[in-house]
Amino acid sequence: MTTTPFQVSVPRLTVPVTADDHTAGPANAPVSLVEYGDFQCPYCGMAHAILQDLMRLRRETVRYTWRHFPLTNVHPYADLAAEVAEAAAVREAFWPMRDWLFANQSGINPRRLMVGVERLGLPSAEVGDEVGAHLYLDRVRRDLVGGVRSGVAGTPTFFVNGIRHDGGYALDDLLEAVDQAAESAERRGDYRT
Repeated sequence: MTTTPFQVSVPRLTVPVTADDHTAGPANAPVSLVEYGDFQCPYCGMAHAILQDLMRLRRETVRYTWRHFPLTNVHPYADLAAEVAEAAAVREAFWPMRDWLFANQSGINPRRLMVGVERLGLPSAEVGDEVGAHLYLDRVRRDLVGGVRSGVAGTPTFFVNGIRHDGGYALDDLLEAVDQAAESAERRGDYRT
């Protein structure tokens, strides 16, 4: 009797990065790093500082993308925080809001979110109305559904050049994954567009 070797399916990113995503770094970078995260997740908060270091160290190598994956069953204001970040995004302030949310993560609640909006100089009444009407909830849900389809079950979850990174997210772990992906892309002559 002949047996077939057991093949393990590697989870892949099913929704490609587009102009609608929140990205930082060069569009043609050899490495695309996508994070599915939750603004109330303490592990995402720890990863935030690590990613800032990674982007500083691999500035020309990595295009970083943030996608929402609010775990509302354990983080009651995760959806709301994501919606506030989207309201900031339409005002060209997604990245400052993201930084503020992680810096103030332990105190996220509806009132505190409006403090962040005001601190960033955004129109709090307008943002409050938009978030209250859930104008950005579809955008947040689109990220969440794409994550589920890509095999995301918790946060943070990273994809390096479309393949889920199941290693750690300490700086050394991510640097190793990024450097390996960059070397592989260089060998293939593959650069993102």
